[in-house]
Amino acid sequence: MKKPELLVTPQTVAHIQDLLEAGADAFVIGEQKFGLRLAGEFTVGQVEEATKLIHAAGKKVYVAVNALFHNDRLDDLELYLKEMQRIGVDALLFGDPAVVVAVRELGITIPLHWNPETIATNWFQVNYWGQRGSKRAVLARELSLDEVLEIKENAKTEIEVQVHGMTCMFQSKRSLLGNYFLYRDQVMEVENRKENKNMFLHDKERKNKYPIYEDVNGTHIFSPNDMCIIDELGELFEAGIDSLKFDGILHSYEYIVKVTGLYRQAIDAYFDQGEEAYEDIKDDLLAQIEEIQPALRPLDTGFIFKETVY
Repeated sequence: MKKPELLVTPQTVAHIQDLLEAGADAFVIGEQKFGLRLAGEFTVGQVEEATKLIHAAGKKVYVAVNALFHNDRLDDLELYLKEMQRIGVDALLFGDPAVVVAVRELGITIPLHWNPETIATNWFQVNYWGQRGSKRAVLARELSLDEVLEIKENAKTEIEVQVHGMTCMFQSKRSLLGNYFLYRDQVMEVENRKENKNMFLHDKERKNKYPIYEDVNGTHIFSPNDMCIIDELGELFEAGIDSLKFDGILHSYEYIVKVTGLYRQAIDAYFDQGEEAYEDIKDDLLAQIEEIQPALRPLDTGFIFKETVY
């Protein structure tokens, strides 16, 4: 069996170096104008700097162009794609067919990863986009383990699955926070809301706090828990899932590095030493994550076992 790729989301170029040392195989970067819910903002110049660093280590860099594009962004998208071609990134994450059309018309040769967030839910879709140039499908987080395994069994492209981090449960193109505080006549109080990543919606009945922030793509609301399946990776390993993603959005620099290193240990134990080696250490790996897990972010297994309820 082939080791799955360990895919992470860095915050800065300096962060990439630490994540390389922690054992990351690939990185998702970009800027919010073109990509959704990125852990950090990377200008074109920083993408170029990051790509050189990542390629020097023999690893891969993927750039997100999976935003919801309106007509007024399409010209900028074409210019951005040309820059990514010049830089030589390893893949483009897309959800909008406009990216596929632009890539063809511009003669862009960068591989495509289909990443439409919640709608990648069956292998017919995966293969449909595979026939149209997609090398990989990023599956929806709202799938059970059985659904993931069935898709992988029937897919003709690579399959990427999130194994750790936050889940976006709602996005609106509207500036809901700005509109709300404008209505409350509190605009000045939250004028930095687009940079503020410490705002929450409070659900007193369930005693939950939902992280929420606003950027150029609108308003994003996240689940109150972090998914973590570091102790439940065996069947994904056996199925040959191609890429395991740790989405570090809204987490600290240090947390992302530590968790990346723990997933590196899990993957290496299984593939280098055997299933028993992984079984021997998986509970300890989970315990180490629990020790550093923010109090506001309880762990669960997401939808893998159909237990998450928003």
